[in-house]
Amino acid sequence: MNGTDLKIARELKPQLAGQTDLVDFRVFGSRARGDADEFSDLDVFVEVAALSREIKENIFELSWDLGFRNGVIISPLIVSRYEIEKTALRSSPIIRNIIRDGIAV
Repeated sequence: MNGTDLKIARELKPQLAGQTDLVDFRVFGSRARGDADEFSDLDVFVEVAALSREIKENIFELSWDLGFRNGVIISPLIVSRYEIEKTALRSSPIIRNIIRDGIAV
């Protein structure tokens, strides 16, 4: 991951933590692997203790605003702790890959 992407992720994380009970935050995808091109979005995994429509909307809004200011689209994948622990989502290949290969910020 390049320095600019890391800077953006490090700016976003405390903003999210100020709005919700943040459990995990990771960058994944092409920008985390370092093979992004100029059109790649910044994929972020956001795990929260509890998820509501309002929390989800706030996360999307904060991500959009910060991305807009930095000229990058931030694409959050938002999940709750319950979904990770108690539903089939925990077995999802994308979640396993994010946990294994994503860069914790």
